[in-house]
Amino acid sequence: MSGTVHIIGAGLAGLSAAVRLSARGRTVVVHEATAFAGGRCRSYHDASIGMTIDNGNHLLLSGNRAALDYLRSLGAEDRLVGPSNAEFSFVDLAGDRRWTLRFNDGRIPFWVLDAKRRVPDTNVLDYLPLARLLWAGRGKTVGEVIACKGVLYDRLVEPLLLAALNIDAPLGAARLAGAVIRETLASGGRACRPLIARDGLGPTLVEPALAHLKARGVEVHMEHQLRSVQLGAERAEALDFGRETLELGRNDTVILAVPPYIAAGLLRELVVPTEFRAIVNAHFRIAPPATLPPILGVLNATVQWIFAFPGRVSVTVSAGDRLIDVPREELARKIWSDVARASGLPPELPPWQIVRERRATFAATPAQDARRPGAATRWHNLVLAGDWTDTGLPATIEGAIRSGNRAAEIIANRP
Repeated sequence: MSGTVHIIGAGLAGLSAAVRLSARGRTVVVHEATAFAGGRCRSYHDASIGMTIDNGNHLLLSGNRAALDYLRSLGAEDRLVGPSNAEFSFVDLAGDRRWTLRFNDGRIPFWVLDAKRRVPDTNVLDYLPLARLLWAGRGKTVGEVIACKGVLYDRLVEPLLLAALNIDAPLGAARLAGAVIRETLASGGRACRPLIARDGLGPTLVEPALAHLKARGVEVHMEHQLRSVQLGAERAEALDFGRETLELGRNDTVILAVPPYIAAGLLRELVVPTEFRAIVNAHFRIAPPATLPPILGVLNATVQWIFAFPGRVSVTVSAGDRLIDVPREELARKIWSDVARASGLPPELPPWQIVRERRATFAATPAQDARRPGAATRWHNLVLAGDWTDTGLPATIEGAIRSGNRAAEIIANRP
């Protein structure tokens, strides 16, 4: 139980590791290179629209057990909101057709037997091929395991996998797609209820963690960038922060919870994902109409998902590389045109902000999935964490928190 655990990175992977280790009585110090915690999951005040927004729109599900356990340990579980049942509303702008999927709670999917609850124009047999993804191994794409065409694919499978994998679904790793389906559709409605951080990602996932850690005496050093790790044959020996070098004691350990390209620069022999996909988010300062669902899936449009918040409508476009270089106002008008059609809001462009992340997630192809390292390294006091490590899930909040938990358990259980 002696020694200090140095956690490099205050994203959700690093924070979850710190929370878990501090609960076990370990001495923990967190080092964050930037001026804010949370990584990709953060909130900030944006002067362009005069309100606090999130850098991205992240959806959790009631089956994300690690994320919910994390919030429960912080006393912040009530900061997620969502419908009492598993429901997802969709609109197809090609024909202005609307429908709502309504899952039953149990694992047996009775909802596919009811034409009013399943995807319109589908039948029970259409759903059976999805089972092939549940047992898909490494090395295969989604397109090699199931037929990426048809009404069910267009109206449910593609939107689901595009959002989860952040890559064009046919190119995605089938084993990751299978994990998504196994933990959502195949687990029944109790696992599929959508949950949103209504007050923002920062107040929900980050600020409670920082307050929790402070109350337990955990030091969190912001703007404290790790420059290099001095490595011996079997252990990390020192952490170089530029202005100071921390010599690691015999019982000190390190959790490296940084993006893959940063980790590869610190550990030269480390194999990590090298290809990434973008996500584009848009925020509009306008009150959503009462008829707009909290989450709306949009088909045959630039927009993919619309989120309704108090005084704000936000949009997410996954696999958004094609939009990265589109002029900002042109993109805002293009996105708002879809939002206005889907929601019934006026066509005039309200105050807006576009947030584009070029390297939002690793490219969830079989080749890149194979490059994801495990948590343990050959240096016995150095462990990895991050949604890009081999969690068995795509790059998600749930995957990030599981990776932090796993890193903490490895350190806690080592003599």
